[in-house]
Amino acid sequence: MTGQQTDLLEETLALLTTITPFQSVSGNLSPQRALAAWLEQWLQTHLNAQVIYPVSRQWQLDRPPLVHVRIDTGARTSLTLYNMYDVMPADAEGWQSDPFNGVITHWADKGDVFVARGAENNKGPLAGMLAVVRQLWQSGRLHVNLDILLEGEEETGSGHLRRYLARQPCPVAASQAVLFPSLCEYGGGAPRVYLGFTGLTSARLQVSGGDWGGPQAAIHASNAAWIANPAWRLTQALGRIAPAEQNGVLLTRRPDDDAQALLEPLASRFTLADELRFRRSARLAIEGDTLHCLNHLLGSAVLNIAEIHTLPVGGRGVIPYAASAELALRVPPHLDPQTLLHDIRHALSRPELDGVALHIADSYPGCRFGMQDTGVAELLHSYRRQQAEPDIWPWAPGCAPAYAFASIAPAFLIGGLGEGGNAHGVNEFATLRGLTRFTQSLADWLGAFSDSPYPAGEHTENRNDL
Repeated sequence: MTGQQTDLLEETLALLTTITPFQSVSGNLSPQRALAAWLEQWLQTHLNAQVIYPVSRQWQLDRPPLVHVRIDTGARTSLTLYNMYDVMPADAEGWQSDPFNGVITHWADKGDVFVARGAENNKGPLAGMLAVVRQLWQSGRLHVNLDILLEGEEETGSGHLRRYLARQPCPVAASQAVLFPSLCEYGGGAPRVYLGFTGLTSARLQVSGGDWGGPQAAIHASNAAWIANPAWRLTQALGRIAPAEQNGVLLTRRPDDDAQALLEPLASRFTLADELRFRRSARLAIEGDTLHCLNHLLGSAVLNIAEIHTLPVGGRGVIPYAASAELALRVPPHLDPQTLLHDIRHALSRPELDGVALHIADSYPGCRFGMQDTGVAELLHSYRRQQAEPDIWPWAPGCAPAYAFASIAPAFLIGGLGEGGNAHGVNEFATLRGLTRFTQSLADWLGAFSDSPYPAGEHTENRNDL
């Protein structure tokens, strides 16, 4: 490691250690606000950033603040860096240390790792991103204008961000590309480049006792033979819209020829056994060769059941008076979510499902772009400079509000070298080697757009590291 890389790693770890204790989990509005204010102040202090949307103006909103700052270097080229500061919940059970303190430890199979909630998703990359921009800025080597957007609702649909980007005129400057810096050497395998993202609809399916039958208050379960149970009607409704034997898949349509041109070479390199090990699963829910499985993964609209509830909570020996399921409908960019929602509502309108109500909380469509769009070649090059050959996917099976950035830039990329793991799970981690690879790849991506001496798209192999 060079001296600059060592300094970058130390600063990344210092920042990560500082922001990890903010328990910026959905519903924890106070620590989310505190972290947003801290990030905004840091960006002003260390990067002389202009605040575009002050956090202090958002206190009246019942949602995590959006951080938006701009760094104007007077360059011809403008880019947008997007990231998130919200994390998933965590308690101490199963963790080797407090998940909101963070520790550096050594694992035999991974080397030195930073273990904490958000280490991989996405406070580790956020800290590395800030460290890179600071070093480039302070050394006079930041030769692009930057808009930086940090949100606290990525895990819950990015509603505030999407409404902000929909303002007219858009408060974010037009950019050559948008990058969501992340650790993309998933499971220690080849880094991935996604040319699009799946859309997401969050909903609740609810059944309450009423005229259709079912009690309007919890009653003794001895009446189950002649009083309808809302939980059974909920189960019936779920079966009608997403048969259990299909694992929630509503529709599968083979991705188009452009996607096949990427999936066929990907299938020749992709190892399903490695993916299962990374996903902590014993087998897939489908049969077929690798190309068939990839087509099914990316071509399917799938309804995921996250939670099922009955009321009263903790009721035993009762017929509940209400039952509900928290749903997430994931729709690839070549399918129309509104058509699928129409079909779901039609299925639920049958007389035998009277009393079932579908409540849409939020919805956004999928989005895709092409290999030729600005930012893609630069991302591939940033990987190859560290001898990493990327896997290129036509779009991600995961969701991101990429469509909302379409008016700003042609491409919304998630990218960066580096390995982490256990996101959303116990003992989430980022390897220290991975954080070093990540910061170097981000610096290389930004450097590829530099006005001087290397204009965007002009790649030079003999540049010094960072």
